[in-house]
Amino acid sequence: MARCKRKRLILLLLLFTALMPTGLQADDSGLILSAEASRKMRKGLNVSIEAEFRSRNDFRTAERVSLGASVSYKLLPWLKASGGYNLLFDNNREEITYNDDMSYNNWRPSYWGVRHRFNVSLTASYKVRRVEFSLRERWQYTYRPEKMIDNFDFDEGEWEDHKVRGKGKNVLRSRLQAEWDIPRCKFDPFASVEFHQSKYLDKTRFIVGVGHTIKKTHDFKLYYRYQLTGSHSSDPNIHMLGLGYTYKF
Repeated sequence: MARCKRKRLILLLLLFTALMPTGLQADDSGLILSAEASRKMRKGLNVSIEAEFRSRNDFRTAERVSLGASVSYKLLPWLKASGGYNLLFDNNREEITYNDDMSYNNWRPSYWGVRHRFNVSLTASYKVRRVEFSLRERWQYTYRPEKMIDNFDFDEGEWEDHKVRGKGKNVLRSRLQAEWDIPRCKFDPFASVEFHQSKYLDKTRFIVGVGHTIKKTHDFKLYYRYQLTGSHSSDPNIHMLGLGYTYKF
């Protein structure tokens, strides 16, 4: 058991060091909590529902609450297809604009909004001894309905109605992942890198973590995620601690 722990710690430290970017002082941090229920309908076919909570602003501000459902089917022993829908309740960040003389122009406070997200995926996997590698390609479409919000005009000194227009966005998400099955070890380390691509490279996600299964029914996952945003985005890079639970029945 001690040997298993040493292997796991060394592996996670090496992955953490290799994937960790520099310039941490300007980054944000947050939490991800998720719960999922998954049912095997028949051989190769699974249906699941999931709820998730995220925070930002150094864990102090709720960022998102989401509900989702998905279905997956094993086309071949090494190839899986899946599709899903998520209803997202987002806490959008505040925005401040400035005049040419750098005085305040407009202030849009943070606000909650809804988005609808659809996705389809193909995941190919290949096992080398006790390491399973997988490549997932996912097409994702997200639609944000039109919404009226408050906006403060500093030039006029008053609140105004501001229309956030409806918008759709297509994203291709490519994820490469490795999972280790260590002999006589109750914990399974994993690591992944994922790229979100639209017109630009929107974000890159690096993840390291461990999974643990109890009686083939209760799956727990503890992980660290670093999200590096694209150069065209105003959002900060963010460190996330994640805890996930899946009940299989």
